[in-house]
Amino acid sequence: MRRVSVDIGGTFTDCSLVWDGKFVEAKSLTTHHNLALGFNRSLENAYQQLGLTLAEVMESVDSVRYATTLGTNALIERKGPKVGLITTAGFESMVPLSRGRGYGEGLPDRLQRDLPMAERPEPIVPIRMIVGIRERVAENGEIVLGIDEDDVRAQVRELVDRGAQAFVVALVNAVVNPAHEIAVEDIIREEFPEHMLGAAPIILSHLVGGRKGEYARTSSAIIDAFLHNPMYHGLSTLERNLRDNGYTKPMLVIHNSGGMAQLNSSDALQTIHSGPVAGIHASEHLASENDLGNVVSTDMGGTSFDIGLVVKGGVKFYDFNPTIDRWLVNIPMVHLVTLGAGGGSIARYDRLRRTVIVGPESAGSDPGPACYDRGGRAPTVTDADLLLGYLLPDRYSGGSIALNPKRAERAILREVAEPMGLSAIEAAKAIREKVDNDMANGIAQELRVRGFEPRHFTMLAYGGNGPLHACGIASVIGVRRVLVPPFSAIFSALGAGNMDQLHFHERSVFLSLYDSNTRALFADFESFNAIVAGLEEKGRDDLLRQGVPADRIKHRLELDMRYGNQLAQTAVVCEENRVTQADDLLRIIEAFSRDYGRRYGEGSQAPEAGIRVNTVRVATYSEMPPLSLSDVLPSESEVRQPGDPFRTSLCHFTNADEPIATRFYDLDALEFGTSIDAPAIVLSPSTTFVVEPGWRLSIGRHGCGIFEKIGA
Repeated sequence: MRRVSVDIGGTFTDCSLVWDGKFVEAKSLTTHHNLALGFNRSLENAYQQLGLTLAEVMESVDSVRYATTLGTNALIERKGPKVGLITTAGFESMVPLSRGRGYGEGLPDRLQRDLPMAERPEPIVPIRMIVGIRERVAENGEIVLGIDEDDVRAQVRELVDRGAQAFVVALVNAVVNPAHEIAVEDIIREEFPEHMLGAAPIILSHLVGGRKGEYARTSSAIIDAFLHNPMYHGLSTLERNLRDNGYTKPMLVIHNSGGMAQLNSSDALQTIHSGPVAGIHASEHLASENDLGNVVSTDMGGTSFDIGLVVKGGVKFYDFNPTIDRWLVNIPMVHLVTLGAGGGSIARYDRLRRTVIVGPESAGSDPGPACYDRGGRAPTVTDADLLLGYLLPDRYSGGSIALNPKRAERAILREVAEPMGLSAIEAAKAIREKVDNDMANGIAQELRVRGFEPRHFTMLAYGGNGPLHACGIASVIGVRRVLVPPFSAIFSALGAGNMDQLHFHERSVFLSLYDSNTRALFADFESFNAIVAGLEEKGRDDLLRQGVPADRIKHRLELDMRYGNQLAQTAVVCEENRVTQADDLLRIIEAFSRDYGRRYGEGSQAPEAGIRVNTVRVATYSEMPPLSLSDVLPSESEVRQPGDPFRTSLCHFTNADEPIATRFYDLDALEFGTSIDAPAIVLSPSTTFVVEPGWRLSIGRHGCGIFEKIGA
């Protein structure tokens, strides 16, 4: 197996190279002006470790996969074209009203409850860029009012005059009958041919989301149009770079659905959060191969802290109506929570509350933390970790970045310590304690809102800063076991190398599997199976277009089910893809009942209200050979004592008043099964393990480590 996978983050570009059973990890700073430059440097760092050349790698690898936060960053920074929205006349206010709840979507609970201070987000499509056209399709797909072509042409010209650089066509009930959306696209292309309009994208909402729900579907299409140009140009630059370097196969892009596809089969919306989702996929794979039970995955990079759940050996949580930034969308996406807490998160003194605040603003990779000595003046979490003694200035990031402790100290004194009346060390402790508490609270809230207790979970700590803060986070929420996975600094990139090609296709339906009034089971199996077959055909066409052999294509049927008119929906994975008899139906209902009981408490099921299906969903995928992550954990019989540390120096810990003599070890010099008691620091070229007082660290294979609470 020869495979390159890359995770392009806000601060670092991580690269995983698998070459005939050898695993190589490498990092470089992300070059935002041209992502290909950072990729080339990271890949060069990887293949040079194996004594290879770029030509050898490009000619021999079976795939190159990209996960990126490019779309996320473009959305946050509002870097996109001016979007015009064409909708059904009378529905022009649908997006501005946003179901009346737009002020709260994407905000923490405390801000959602603060109605007097509620503010809606700055719209991607302002009201003046929304037009309505005279047409109407009924809920059953019947055309009630045909399109008036002259009206459409007049409205399109109006949007162009107002500066529209991208078009979204989102008409009512288009998912049932898309004929009018297709006709509007044809009219736009007739009115403004490509040689006149240039590269202005035209996004049809029924192609982005296949479910009913006009607002969420329209929001999905708007975000897709807004991100189309930055994603197209950014990823096209990466693909051209591969071509220039001799790579001839299609480039693969990671999707937030937990799969991947070629660039020509990827929507911009599908790439948002693709990097963190790749890490959750790797967590699922690691948990299933090593029987870890309940796992909460935490990825602390330079810019953000991402949280995902894998319960009982390999079940990911999906959001089928996720919130992206401040907008509700309706694409299937692996559930994750993102906090603005990373190594580059900026610390500042809050004069109103007289305390320190960390994040969500980040120093990024340019200029970076103050200690990078690249012009950054704001103190960050990395500056605090350096002052506390955990980072060695000449050993950071494998020695590729020389840290300047004096600049870190000056920044912390100026912005935090002096306003609070503290010393630089005390302020650094406050910064570290604050960021650890913020991340711990995020994990606890995510688990407890789903009915879980943190102490029943193993925490996976990865990303460049995960092992650095793992003990501090776990101590706050009572987690007793923390696993630093193999290749932790590039774990998301490694996860990208383990994904399958995957597409979801959905259709909104209104099926009553059990009618509580007539006490009858659903019996129209032929129409149900026809819907499933149609969705399978769409998925099959997607993969065939990408060159996947027909005999490798598989399908998985899922149903969104609920009791009666309840709002709570549960996605049920069906054992079979067809329903041919009542027994098949009863097995689906039984699976729904079991899952509902696990989520909301046994006995809460309410079949007397009826059982309904709102969405039929088909996942079409092609499995690829996975990378094995088994046999990386030591057993109790393999415990070894460490040799002599390469240095001992004083470090400051938040749970100790005085500095403590701390032993420093090289990870590469430690044998499999080595057990290290606190306090200790273990250095690798890409990350740092901090063993805080009260913890013990055991070393596994491929840079894997297990933190365990002493006496737990």
